[in-house]
Amino acid sequence: MDSLGTAPEVTYNWVDITSDFFKHIQDLQLGELLHDGHLFGLFEAMSAIEMMDPKMDAGIMCNRGNPKPLNFQQAVACGKLKIDDLEPSELIGIIDATMACIVSWLEGHSLAQTVFTNLYLHQPYSIPNKTLKAYCVAVYKLLDCIRECINKAQVFEEEDFLPVCYGYRLGSTPQSGNSNDASLDVTEQKCIAMLREQEEELNKKAKSIEDEANNGWAALAARIRFTRMFYQALLLITKRDSQSGADCVALLNGCSEMMKVIIKTAGKGTQPVENSDAPNPMGFEPMINQRLLPPTFPRYTRIKPRPEALQYFDELVTRLRHAWKITSCTNFHTALDFFMEFSRQRACILSRSALQLLYLSPSPASMASMAQGALNTGPVGQTRPHHVFIEILRDSVKCFVNPPALTAKSTSGAPPAREFVENFLARCVRPFAVLLQVCGHNRARQRDKLAMLLDEFATLQEEAESVDALVSSAAGTPPRACFGTWILYHVLRVMIAYLLSGLELELYSVHEYHYIFWYLYEFLYGWLVSALGRAEGLSGEAGRRCEKKSGARKLKKRARPYAREGLLCQVLQNMCGGYYKALVAFKLQGKIRQPQSQFDNEAVRYKHRFAPLSVLTPPQVHYHEFCEMTQPLQYENPVILYFGGCKHFQQARNLLETITTPDQEVTDLLKVAKTNFIVLKLLADGHKKDSTTQPEFDFSVHRHFPIIKLV
Repeated sequence: MDSLGTAPEVTYNWVDITSDFFKHIQDLQLGELLHDGHLFGLFEAMSAIEMMDPKMDAGIMCNRGNPKPLNFQQAVACGKLKIDDLEPSELIGIIDATMACIVSWLEGHSLAQTVFTNLYLHQPYSIPNKTLKAYCVAVYKLLDCIRECINKAQVFEEEDFLPVCYGYRLGSTPQSGNSNDASLDVTEQKCIAMLREQEEELNKKAKSIEDEANNGWAALAARIRFTRMFYQALLLITKRDSQSGADCVALLNGCSEMMKVIIKTAGKGTQPVENSDAPNPMGFEPMINQRLLPPTFPRYTRIKPRPEALQYFDELVTRLRHAWKITSCTNFHTALDFFMEFSRQRACILSRSALQLLYLSPSPASMASMAQGALNTGPVGQTRPHHVFIEILRDSVKCFVNPPALTAKSTSGAPPAREFVENFLARCVRPFAVLLQVCGHNRARQRDKLAMLLDEFATLQEEAESVDALVSSAAGTPPRACFGTWILYHVLRVMIAYLLSGLELELYSVHEYHYIFWYLYEFLYGWLVSALGRAEGLSGEAGRRCEKKSGARKLKKRARPYAREGLLCQVLQNMCGGYYKALVAFKLQGKIRQPQSQFDNEAVRYKHRFAPLSVLTPPQVHYHEFCEMTQPLQYENPVILYFGGCKHFQQARNLLETITTPDQEVTDLLKVAKTNFIVLKLLADGHKKDSTTQPEFDFSVHRHFPIIKLV
C-alpha cells in the first residue's frame, strides 16, 4: 500500500498456451508423460506433509484444544483409572475392548494406536487387581507370540501388518525407551499359571451366584480361559512339536467353545461411549501415543467394533484349526492344493503365517539335521532342512510321473545321471518353496510375486529338458519327458493362477475379457489337460515295465490319480470357451462398451496382460497370432456364437454332474454353468435381440467365472 493507504493496481500477463500445448504433445506416444525436472513432480506431491492438517500432520491432533492425554500415573492419581475393586462388567469391558484393539492391529494398524492405547498395559505390575494384572501380562506374551509367528513366516506387507513396537517391550527382549514395567520378564509357564489361577478363582465366584443371567463372573472366567488356551495353541504352532497335534486341536476346540460364551455375553461389559474414539469408557486413551508416531502420514485408526472383533476371533480360531490339517499332508501336490485353497478364503495374516510355519518350519525332531544345510528360500527365516525338502520333491515327481531315473536300480548303474537328477532337484527347492510362500501373501500381492516366480520356473524348464535327455541317453532308451512334464504341470498352474487373479482383483475391463478367456480356453487349460494325460501315460508305462520285469501275469486295473483334476480342467476349459464365444457375440452386437479410438490400443493392452508369460513354455501367443486365429469369428453370426457358448456350458455341466462327491467349488461351478447355459440359450433364440443394454458379469457365486446377467 502507498502513503495514502490505497492498494496498487495488480497487472496479470496471462498467455494462452492451448495451441502450443496441443502442438507439442503430438510428439508423445500413447501412455507417455512429459516431466520437467525443475517442477514440483508427482513424487514431491505425494511426499509432502501439509502442516497443521490433521490428516497429514500426526502431531497436530495433540494440539487442537483437546485436554492433554493422561498417562497411567496421572489417570490413577486423579481418579479416572480404577486399578482395584473393579466390577465384573468393568473387567469384561476392558478385555473386550482390548480384543477389539488386537484385531485392529492384526488388520494393519500400529500397536501405538491400537493395543497400547490401553493404559493398563503401560504398567501391569502396578495393578492390585490380580485378574486384570494376569490378563495384561498375558496380552504382552500373546502379542509377542503373534509377532514372532508373523515375522518368522514373512508373508506380510505393510498393508497387512506393522511389526514396530514403538519402544514397548514384548516378551522378555529389552529395548530402549521402555514405557512399560521392566518386571514383565515372565516365562511362558508362569504366564499360563497366572491365568489358570485366576480362572479357578473366577469359577469359584461364579458358582457362588445362583442367578446365571446376571452372573458376570462366569463371563469373565470364559474370557480368561480363552486367553490362556489361545496363547497355548499359538505357542504350539510357533514352536511345533510332532507330538503336539492333538493338544493344539483340543485347545483350539476349547477356544471355539469359549468364544460362543464370549459372544453371547458381550453385552455384560461396559460399552464404548457414542461418538468417542476410545473403545471403552475407562482405561483407554486414544491420543496417549500420538507423539511416538513417525513423521509420516498417520494412518487413520478406527478400532474395530466389538461384535465384529469377537466374530473375527471366532473365525480366526476356525482358520487355525483348519490350518493344522496341513501337518497330515505328506504329498507335495496335496500340500500345494491345500495352500492355494486356504489362500482363496482370504485368510487373515495370522492364520496365513501359521500355515507357513506348520509346513515350512522344522519341527524339533528335525532341528538336529538343520546343521547339514538350511533351506535358503529368501523371505522365510526358519524352514525345512534342504535335504528334507528335496525328499518331498522327489516323492512328488515319483507320484506324478514315476520316472525310472528315481528308482534305485536305474540310478545305481549310472552315477553321472543320478548326480544330474540330484542337482536338478536341489535347484527346484527354492522355486517350489517360494511358490508355497507366495500362497501366504494377500491376494493382491500374490499376482506380482507369481509374475516374478515365472522367471525362475523358465530356467527350470530348460534344465528339465536337459535332465530328461541325459537320463534317457545314459539308460539307452527313447527320450521320455518325465521331469519336463512335472515342471510343465506346475508352470501351467502358475500361469493360470496369474491370469485368473486379474479377474478376482477386477483388473480387467469387460472389453478385455474375450482375449483372457480365449487364452485360457485355447491354450493353458488345453495344455494342462494334455500334461495330466501325459503324466498318467508315463506313470502307467513305468508300472507296466516293473510288472513285466517281476514276471507278474495279471495286470491289475490301474487307478487314475489325476482323473478328477483332469475332469475339472476340462470343465474349466469348456467354461472359458463359453465365455469367449459369448463375449465375441456381445461385441458384434454392440452390447459391450468399447474404449474411444483415440485412447485405444488393443495390442498394447494385450502385450501388457500376457507379458510375464513370454519366457515360458508353452510359448506366448503374440497379438498378431491372436488376431489371425480369431479373425473368422469376427464375421460369424452372433446367434451361432451363442449356440456355441451354450454347448460349452452344457458340456461343463454334464462333466460336473458325473462327480459323485461334489465339494463347494463343484457346486458353485455347476450353478454358474446352468445359469449361463439358460442365458445364452435365450439370447440364441432372439431374446432382447434389438436391445443395447449391456450384460452384467456377476462374480458373487464364483470369484473367477461370473454369471452372465441380462438387466
